[in-house]
Amino acid sequence: MDYSHDDAGLVRQPIGYWAWAAQDAVVTYIRARLAEVGLSQPQWWVLSQLAGSPGGRDRAELADFLQGYLKVGTLTMLDEIDTLLDRDLVTEENGLLTLTPEGAELQARAAERQTAVRATIHADIPDEEYVRTLKTLQRMIHNVNGSAWHH
Repeated sequence: MDYSHDDAGLVRQPIGYWAWAAQDAVVTYIRARLAEVGLSQPQWWVLSQLAGSPGGRDRAELADFLQGYLKVGTLTMLDEIDTLLDRDLVTEENGLLTLTPEGAELQARAAERQTAVRATIHADIPDEEYVRTLKTLQRMIHNVNGSAWHH
């Protein structure tokens, strides 16, 4: 791989730009792969959470839990849940959301796709380098009194 600058040049590069460029490229790639199976990224998050909750999840609590992912907001998450309900991929009974058989099948296909996506994104990056990168980014966030979280 060719880098944009040598090490002396890279050390002077703005982290804000490169963090944004990485997020933009990675999220765009993930969303395109999910769109190929007919899902938005927030819909994938809902299906994935429900797949891990056989007893179901409360609609409002689930929307609140997921709203911080890329700052999509609670109202957007509720709209995405409504779309999944309208598509009969999710059902709501006694206040709890669960996957329909069709939703479970699509979630399984999307999970396989996400495994392949992760492999592409992480290609030629050793786990130690990936962990070091995340720790560095977390330290930078801390240094500017920011906050970031992921479930």
